Amino acid sequence: MKKVAVIGAGYGGLRAIENLANNKELSLYLFDENSYHYLQTEAYGYIAGRFDLHDVALDLQNWCHGFENRVHFIQEKVTFIDSQNNIVKTDNENYDFDYLIIASGARTNFFKQISGLDQYGFGVKKLFRSHGFRTAFEKLLYEKLVEAKSHGKVMNLAIGGAGLSGVEIAAEMADVVARHTKSIGASAQELQIYLIDASDTILPGMSEYIIKNTQIRLEELGVKIVTSSFIDSVDKDTIYFKDETQLEYTFMIFTGGIIANTIDMDKEVQTNRIGQYICDDTLRIQENIFAIGDCSELKSADGKLLPPTAQTAERSAEYVARSILKLLEQKEVKPFKAKVDGVFVALGGYYAVGELFSFIKVKGKFAYILKKLITKSYYIGLKLRLNTGFMKRTSLEKEEL
Repeated sequence: MKKVAVIGAGYGGLRAIENLANNKELSLYLFDENSYHYLQTEAYGYIAGRFDLHDVALDLQNWCHGFENRVHFIQEKVTFIDSQNNIVKTDNENYDFDYLIIASGARTNFFKQISGLDQYGFGVKKLFRSHGFRTAFEKLLYEKLVEAKSHGKVMNLAIGGAGLSGVEIAAEMADVVARHTKSIGASAQELQIYLIDASDTILPGMSEYIIKNTQIRLEELGVKIVTSSFIDSVDKDTIYFKDETQLEYTFMIFTGGIIANTIDMDKEVQTNRIGQYICDDTLRIQENIFAIGDCSELKSADGKLLPPTAQTAERSAEYVARSILKLLEQKEVKPFKAKVDGVFVALGGYYAVGELFSFIKVKGKFAYILKKLITKSYYIGLKLRLNTGFMKRTSLEKEEL
């Protein structure tokens, strides 16, 4: 029986497992230092208090148990890859493999040249950071409700980075503030949200339709959009820009970039400026080692860089799973050819803007429903497997008693 090891339980890692699990000739190993899968695409709603913890985190042990004991979950951090001997190492043990899929993802890139950014800015790539920001946001809302000293005092919430994550968080928070005005009172409107980016537009790289309608919605929600602004440094209450202007803030979230989570290996592997693996056209860095998702530099069929999104991670995972199955049958593996089928931007409440296949353009509640259907289909699939695994674990524990 061939062993396939998957490092990382993000969108790409789980999709790879799902697409390999039907082959009963494979033994699958999933490695992750966390006990849960974090739905990063729903971070905007969790931060703003719209979603709860169970909406954005799923237990990996229960999920793996849903595959009839064919998937082994190892809750340990992989510290080294011995590619010559086909071994992945953790602090506690060594595990051999026939094929390896690196899906280690990425983390927020708190640029070192921006002094104080990593100390005072929250990121959203990790659940604990999103939870910290959510707690701080709820504390502000609470203060506006019960503490008279906070009334009449404007508090600025700064979001650095106007890409997809930054825009969705800004919109959801602004919508929450607007809705809380009814219950908390006019003091809630003293929470002012700033969306800051060094680019000359929000959502750089996206279509004119998406950018235009997103900007209109953000302005309707009262979000202050600050573009073409380079952050020079950050201290505990002030953001300093390179043009010598300043912005006082209460707390700040940063979504302005990523850096890949790479793993030490016994051989030198080529990476790009943000640490992503540079693979061949079959997403391999070695004959039997693949890299997918945010930790790898992925390109479309026409050579354009693909954005580091959940959709891209899943497409690369599906491709690699098919490739491994072909290799087992000694069939030819064709080059990776993928494209972005569409993009949806959640913009607070029941509103979104989206495009599908470059020609279907939607906005408003209908776009929101389409986005939620896509998210729900993913979530329900995970949840069904999770429930199956939970029932199996529970029954086994009862038998042991």
